Amino acid sequence: MNKHTNENYYMTTAIAYASGKPHIGNTYEIVLADSIARFRRMQGYNVFFQTGTDEHGQKIENKATEAGVTPKQYVDNTAGEIRRIWDLMNTSYDKFIRTTDDYHEEQVQKMFKKMFDKGDIYLGSYEGWYCTPCESFWTESQLVDGKCPDCGREVTKANEPAYFFRMSKYAQKLIDHINTHPDFIQPVSRKNEMMNNFLLPGLQDLCVSRTSFKWGIPVDFDPKHVVYVWLDALTNYITGIGYDCDGNHTEQFGKFWPADLHLIGKDIIRFHTIYWPIFLMSLDLPLPKQVFGHPWLIQADGKMSKSRGNVIYADDLVDMFGVDAVRYFVLHEMPFENDGVISWDLMVERMNSDLANTLGNLVNRTISMSNKYFGGVVENRGAAEPVDDELKAVVTSTAQKVEDKMKDLHVADAISEIFTLFKRCNKYIDETTPWVIAKDEAKQDRLATVMYNLVESIIIGASLLRPYLPETTEKILAQLNAEERDYEVLDQFGLYRSGTKVTDQPEILFARQDLKEVMEKVEAVQAAARAAAGIEETAADEADEKEDIHVEPKEEITYDDFDKCQFVVGEVLACETVPKSKKLLKFQIKIGDQTRQILSGIRKWYPEPEKLVGMKVMALINLAPRQMCGLESQGMLLSAEDAEGNVCLMTPSRDVPSGSGIG
Repeated sequence: MNKHTNENYYMTTAIAYASGKPHIGNTYEIVLADSIARFRRMQGYNVFFQTGTDEHGQKIENKATEAGVTPKQYVDNTAGEIRRIWDLMNTSYDKFIRTTDDYHEEQVQKMFKKMFDKGDIYLGSYEGWYCTPCESFWTESQLVDGKCPDCGREVTKANEPAYFFRMSKYAQKLIDHINTHPDFIQPVSRKNEMMNNFLLPGLQDLCVSRTSFKWGIPVDFDPKHVVYVWLDALTNYITGIGYDCDGNHTEQFGKFWPADLHLIGKDIIRFHTIYWPIFLMSLDLPLPKQVFGHPWLIQADGKMSKSRGNVIYADDLVDMFGVDAVRYFVLHEMPFENDGVISWDLMVERMNSDLANTLGNLVNRTISMSNKYFGGVVENRGAAEPVDDELKAVVTSTAQKVEDKMKDLHVADAISEIFTLFKRCNKYIDETTPWVIAKDEAKQDRLATVMYNLVESIIIGASLLRPYLPETTEKILAQLNAEERDYEVLDQFGLYRSGTKVTDQPEILFARQDLKEVMEKVEAVQAAARAAAGIEETAADEADEKEDIHVEPKEEITYDDFDKCQFVVGEVLACETVPKSKKLLKFQIKIGDQTRQILSGIRKWYPEPEKLVGMKVMALINLAPRQMCGLESQGMLLSAEDAEGNVCLMTPSRDVPSGSGIG
């Protein structure tokens, strides 16, 4: 493992929109970013980790009016709440920028003028459709069923003078950059979406100012206009580290730009991989090295809604489980590419099995046995047996495995590798049976060696765990009277000083939870939320009842019947409409080392089939081929249908290779 001493590493999250309190899905991003920043620091990088708040726009102006306060008073309150949640989750950001900061606003005005003087921005008029929640403009043809194609909400007709950015001027340059920098947009499915849906069809000029509201940064040479919120928001990544449009950049900007990583949600990938790079090209600045569009964290029992009182907030979770347990939930349950699911029963199960049992119980009984058999003194007496080598092989190889996973931002997999180490320690206890050895006076050296091996293994595991569960690492090391192991020696075994004494009384790291008690607390919290929103209990109950679907049973089959069906995971290589059909989409699906053509009648629910390219799907591939609209379909894609008849493709919860079997 290489130590990256003094190498600079600049990473950012998307700045949170200051329209309200962030729910756990919003909070996931800052925790994910924090784990990456902490890991890079552990590797020796000189990390600068920036986050913050996006505070301008029509939506905020409207909310401030509803609340009877000025927009600045409104965002001062919400930005403070966002920062409180980020701090509660123990995130180690180096800078919290606000787009209402004076320096940022001044630089945005200068950048707008520079782009205008360069001819990249021109004055025109806008007539089209505007989505206030997304702060996005759309043409008639881009709408889906008359609504915003991004969020599905209502749009309003807009007709006003506006400044536009000549996006097409830089489109080919951006296409060339993406093609020559394969890691620029990750995961690959996000890159395919941007290329196929936006860049290759041709970019339209982008509206970059508004006159219909006032809460924004004024265009200083034409103060009737305010700067479009995305041009304002995206430039925080350079103003926050000292970019100066006049060329008088700070030393910090010279050290850290271009950014190593922009970590963002998949819903705003277009703004960060098309608009932002083109703005940078206009400013003659290098592009960031990577933009990673992470998936969403979804609630298992339906969409989080304030009207239903079921929104999950980080502080409520912390009250029930603790900070590190919540960090573990959101990091461990998120696949690399597909959306993750959070549910109360899953959180209780993870708390009890992974945290309380696998980790907490391991540390507790190791310390307890050390105290019982040797008065807490841990010694390596060299009484080794072959089973020790098996334990050491797992422990000393874990750091490299974690590094390999983190290199590609497979954070959930990195955590799983660490817990594999802890599980191997538990297995080692079962294999060596210290309680049996303790009965034989002649085997005291062997017993001492077993305890030493356990303590040493836990220290290495706890050191690797710090980026993800920092408070837990501190607690474990304190109880073992040990210091955090330096990154470059985490593949070495036997560095714990023989003769060290552990704590007399082990602390319970994670208390087991009772699902019934947790759900009672959840009901109380949600009832209070509904009461605060003025929602009657019966209305919420009726909403839940409407979501129940009656499942009509089919004829019973045997296992042999089921075993005849070959279900596999496939990757969408191409997807397009079938001209002769209003229902069908034609897929080219990669299944292992072969490609199959499959037709599916889901066109209504996927009006932009190009967006499916790169997606992993589930398919039945030994279904007899059939002809549809003159084309052969060589299988069937699996999908789910709700009570209203809405259909969605079934996808694996984790990133698995195409061709993987389903059973």
